[in-house]
Amino acid sequence: MNLQKTYTVDEAQKKIEHYCAYQERCHKEVRNKLKEMRMIPEAVDNIMVHLIQNNYLNEERFAKAFVRGKFRIKKWGKNRLVRELKFREISKYSIDVALKEIDADAYHKTLDELTKKRIDQVKEKNSYKKKRKVADYLLYRGWESHLVYEKLNEYL
Repeated sequence: MNLQKTYTVDEAQKKIEHYCAYQERCHKEVRNKLKEMRMIPEAVDNIMVHLIQNNYLNEERFAKAFVRGKFRIKKWGKNRLVRELKFREISKYSIDVALKEIDADAYHKTLDELTKKRIDQVKEKNSYKKKRKVADYLLYRGWESHLVYEKLNEYL
């Protein structure tokens, strides 16, 4: 027997407030969570409005926190950050504002460190293949191709 808890609008709202207070969330995550809680569309809309009005949900704040965190911890480049934010249905405006959170010097310094580290890790004798492997790694992480190839030409 599939017994799934049902929630009143007030219960769902309290639970989602806690969910949003715990860490920054995007609208899509919250909407999905409410759907999982089997809330009807009208209730979902009402709760979403409440969350936005009471500043539990803020797309721009989410985008900024996301960009800062993923850049600092996972060392993602701007292409990957933009792709991930678009996947979360974040507006172009919020994405542009969020990308300004990254200091240009820190961005280039991070790419430099990542490139050197990866060059040391790749055990490939053929310099062309080595360059290709390092480039693939950096491109996958979302670094812009012109920056990646500039760095590789500098070091390899």
